[in-house]
Amino acid sequence: MAQSSQTQQAPPPKRGREEKQRERRREERAARSPREPERLFPDPKTGLTAAQATRLLEQGMGNEAVGSTAKSTGQIIRENTLTFFNLVFVVLAALLILAGDFKDMMFLGIALVNSLIGIIQQLRSRATLEKLSLISETRVKVVRDGQLGTVPVHKLVREDIVELGAGDQIPADGPVMSGQVTVNEALITGEADPITKDPGDELLSGSFVVSGKCRARLDRVGAASYASRLSLEAKADQGVAKSEMMKSLDKLIRFIGFALIPIGAALFYNELMVQGNEFSDAVPAVVAALIGMIPEGLYLLTSVALAVSVMRLAQKQTLVHELSAVETLAHVDVLCVDKTGTVTQPEMSVQEIVPLDEDRCPAGRVEEIFNAYYRAIDADNDTARAMAQRFSKSSLWQVERTVPFTSANKWSAVVFKAYGAYVVGAPEFIMKARYADLQHMVTPYQEQGCRVLLLAKCGAPPTMEGGITGTVEPLALAVISNPIRAEAPKTFQYFAQQGVTVKVISGDNPSTVSAVAVQAGIAGGDKFVDAATLKEPADYARAVRDYNVFGRVTPDQKRKLVKALQKAGHTVAMTGDGVNDVLALKDADCGIAMASGAEAAAQVAQVVLLDSNFASMPQVVEEGRRVINNIQRAAALYLVKNIMSLFLSLVTLFAGFPYPFVPIQLTLISALTIGAPSFVLALEPNHEIVKGRFMTNVLRRALPGGLANVVLMILIELFTFAFAFERVTLSTLATVIMGEVGLLVLYYISKPLDWKRWTLLGAMTAAFAVAVLGFGWMFELVPLDFQAGLVILVFLMLTPSVIFVFERAFEWGSAALALIAQRRSGGQPKRAAPKRAARR
Repeated sequence: MAQSSQTQQAPPPKRGREEKQRERRREERAARSPREPERLFPDPKTGLTAAQATRLLEQGMGNEAVGSTAKSTGQIIRENTLTFFNLVFVVLAALLILAGDFKDMMFLGIALVNSLIGIIQQLRSRATLEKLSLISETRVKVVRDGQLGTVPVHKLVREDIVELGAGDQIPADGPVMSGQVTVNEALITGEADPITKDPGDELLSGSFVVSGKCRARLDRVGAASYASRLSLEAKADQGVAKSEMMKSLDKLIRFIGFALIPIGAALFYNELMVQGNEFSDAVPAVVAALIGMIPEGLYLLTSVALAVSVMRLAQKQTLVHELSAVETLAHVDVLCVDKTGTVTQPEMSVQEIVPLDEDRCPAGRVEEIFNAYYRAIDADNDTARAMAQRFSKSSLWQVERTVPFTSANKWSAVVFKAYGAYVVGAPEFIMKARYADLQHMVTPYQEQGCRVLLLAKCGAPPTMEGGITGTVEPLALAVISNPIRAEAPKTFQYFAQQGVTVKVISGDNPSTVSAVAVQAGIAGGDKFVDAATLKEPADYARAVRDYNVFGRVTPDQKRKLVKALQKAGHTVAMTGDGVNDVLALKDADCGIAMASGAEAAAQVAQVVLLDSNFASMPQVVEEGRRVINNIQRAAALYLVKNIMSLFLSLVTLFAGFPYPFVPIQLTLISALTIGAPSFVLALEPNHEIVKGRFMTNVLRRALPGGLANVVLMILIELFTFAFAFERVTLSTLATVIMGEVGLLVLYYISKPLDWKRWTLLGAMTAAFAVAVLGFGWMFELVPLDFQAGLVILVFLMLTPSVIFVFERAFEWGSAALALIAQRRSGGQPKRAAPKRAARR
């Protein structure tokens, strides 16, 4: 017994050394990695406590957004200093130091100033946008300590209980705890059909609530949420989306970057071996050629101009989510607007209640039904809020269930325990084939621009899936007035003058929408189409071509109309404020949302009007046109020099000519014909609609001057060879003529000329003359003898004619190409603006 007992109590055998080491490593890993907080599973009625929420936030369980587009100060400094061309400038400066030529290093100072301007402007722009974003920050209803309050979306934590209603965007993933909602997941899955979510069903971040109300628990927040994972994957696959203009500039810069090294090496060989120059003489010529090919301030000017434009819009209470939106706004030629909240005021009021049968359902009974109905249903849209405000008395009727309103069904329903089922909504959607019985009563109100609702009793309880079945007994009409905005006619008149077609797309009755459009002064407002008649793609194509007013449009039809307009070659801006506008806002080239509307609309749009004032739209469009038109002008000035330097470098290589410039001479020409004018022109108002593609437009303006420069420089090289001029004389002749070409290009680009542009042109001409005649020694220019003087006079008189010939040739060529393209496309205009990047 003792033996046995002793045997049973013997210690277990010792573990091996390897097992101990594995256990120790596991413990070390556990100590190093923070443990995930234990799940709390709060009651939906009380939610988390404030202390629990604070602790979870400190433990990294907050709903912080991933992949913020805001740049840090370090990023801004790096992007403006550590550039490829700045590296080239440093290398070229080092070569000039080795050659002992310090005077020609002035370009380095200009590059430094450009970088400083870029840094300062982008920091100012970021500060302005941060202030504006703070004001417009999305807040979410959350239950904490048993109280319903709101917190910023990034202050939500895992297991928070949030309350969601129509128009809300779902901030994180988690199950429905109570209530019922219909959600649209098209923004994240592409599936446009609404999905009903009951307790236990999962909600995905990035989707939005179409109707209903619920409380949900947030189980996956921040980077763990579905929308955040999609966003990170998209950025990893595609990188940061850029506009067509920035992509064009990237391609240009890559081309120049690849060309610089071989051309530079060949020019250096030409100067040393072919021309027989010393190292100290060869370096300045090569450096001048390479500097001439670099558009040193173009990319910076473009980035800064867009950033400043965003800042200017921010000062006008307009928040821009994407820089590319500024470029798109400049191309917009069709503006789609919703009726309610855009053409009309967002507030509605009940104008009249019309009982349809006083004997069976008198006015008092109608009043009682409406009071019970709007005590039961959630007032989650402007119409329902107007009705709920009018019928706000208490009711003892007990509710069995409700069917929320959706833009697709156009009605809502309430089933009462002892009184049956009632439905309220658009008369034609409720009555269907029997609508003709009521049409004579409804139409007069609709022709006044009023919205008309029908109250009816249903023989069978309606459902979301099955709709209205059984008998339908119409009881009363509710007439709702929605006056147009006082500033709307003036705003639409502006767009008509600017060549922008306005199309009203509404879920309301076509007659009502048409009456409102006529009152607002929208062209073609008296002609309308019922979207219920649009079935095939050809129907949509024909409708967008022939009509400007669309009624009874479902959310999916709104996006189909937008796509039909895009397919027809138009650049489409879409304004909206409701949950029914979200899909169209996403698909439009530029989505513009009202901040006072649905949260989901503001989140998906590229531009948000924080004051929700449609009258500010002209300023928004004008700003887009101003900045893009002026960037195109400035870019053309830069590329004149680049085209000349590239072609002239190739000519000198093959012909064995010396390169005619030194760096400081190109610095003078750049400062007076490119730098200062482009800065002034960038601030000019310019509200013309932007047509065509960015690089095509820029090259069209730059090539006449660039090619004229090449022809004139070749002629000067030939005269130098014929008359045996010295190289300093060649440089003087070339600098004066290239300066004249630059000023003439400035003249053509500045058209139409007003007094300010004449002043600019005169000031630059005077400054160039003073620099050449008074300070020529600073720029290595020499006095000309009689023979060289005659040559310069000939070229000064010849230059305007050469540029005129090139300008006319390109005008004729552009017109011929446009005519050929139009004939090939059957007279349909070619789509000009870049397609917007989808926001997830």
